[in-house]
Amino acid sequence: MARTSHLIASLGDLRGKRVLVRSDLNVPLDADKKITDDGRIRASIPTIQALRDAGARVVVAAHLGRPKGEPDPAYSLEPVAARLGELLGTPVSFATDTVGDSARTAVADLPDGGVALLENVRFNAGETSKDDAERGAFADQLADLADAFVSDGFGVVHRKQASVYDVAERLPHAMGSLVAAEIDVLKRLTETPERPYVVVLGGSKVSDKLAVIDNLLDKADSLLIGGGMVFTFLAALGHDVGASLLEEDQIPVCLEYHERAKKLGVKLVLPTDIVVADAFGDEASARVVPADQIPDGAMGLDIGPESGKAFAAALADARTVFWNGPMGVFEQAAFAAGTRAVAQALTTVDGLSVVGGGDSAAAVRALGFADEQFGHISTGGGASLEYLEGKALPGIDVLS
Repeated sequence: MARTSHLIASLGDLRGKRVLVRSDLNVPLDADKKITDDGRIRASIPTIQALRDAGARVVVAAHLGRPKGEPDPAYSLEPVAARLGELLGTPVSFATDTVGDSARTAVADLPDGGVALLENVRFNAGETSKDDAERGAFADQLADLADAFVSDGFGVVHRKQASVYDVAERLPHAMGSLVAAEIDVLKRLTETPERPYVVVLGGSKVSDKLAVIDNLLDKADSLLIGGGMVFTFLAALGHDVGASLLEEDQIPVCLEYHERAKKLGVKLVLPTDIVVADAFGDEASARVVPADQIPDGAMGLDIGPESGKAFAAALADARTVFWNGPMGVFEQAAFAAGTRAVAQALTTVDGLSVVGGGDSAAAVRALGFADEQFGHISTGGGASLEYLEGKALPGIDVLS
């Protein structure tokens, strides 16, 4: 709490002031609109509570899903408002629009320390518009609701969007504690990692992680590869991968990474066994085969048990670990063991262990791990990856 208070202190006395907070409340909902993972809501609480403690009138802006720039009930933030209120221990007013009559009324009725949540900002086409004028016009309307702006939605800081970038140009602004903590962790991963430094990458596609591999290969001591992306690395070594996910156009790039790792003295570790099935689904008959002997027609869906042990051993003496991407189709019990083995190993790291958001964060929670078992669980998979790729983050740059 002290860290948050320090960050917002630059805004001066906030008692009675309207503060617009851009949070990341993009949580998964089931078919009944029930929240299945409230991790991002929980992560937003410290900054909101610090503003309440300062006597501010807190106006929260956020998005959910990818609506097409117009209202869509499937993406309403109303369930999020209820959960936010439960976690804060106070009623949260919900505006049924973003900058219309409902929003203006909700903000006008706020007492000192009160909280209102605006409807999904992506219900307005100006939020994600590539046209500066259209985006700016929406940002003007958002800015009219507040006296100051706090950026605390790390999951969107890689986007040049109205509620992330343009509003900060229009109001006195500060960084929230969540964003500050994320940037601090990412700097430790890229600038001052304590060694040994192990990077674990999974997920479905090599192409999604190329720039991360490229930027971290000369910083890490070991790079462990799992998930669907491993089959392109195996193919680069001349192994058949059956019906497994394969990006043939990336085979030359993967071969180049093998060679670069050798020259740099970085251990590039691939699975030695794979869990395969002839079909995808809960009824699939899973079996373990050597990684270099995947049968024709078989589909690799997880790293094997020996690989899980090897990956855990590689993490045992690490002082810094960054993990992004599950090792297999963790949603199905038959293909979850590899992801579980990596997650379990991270919980015992004597140093900084970072779960890189997105599917990785969803996986550890789905498998029954608590956030507190890891050094840091990122709230922004895409933002984290872009930072690790060496890209600028517009939502951070505008705060400077």
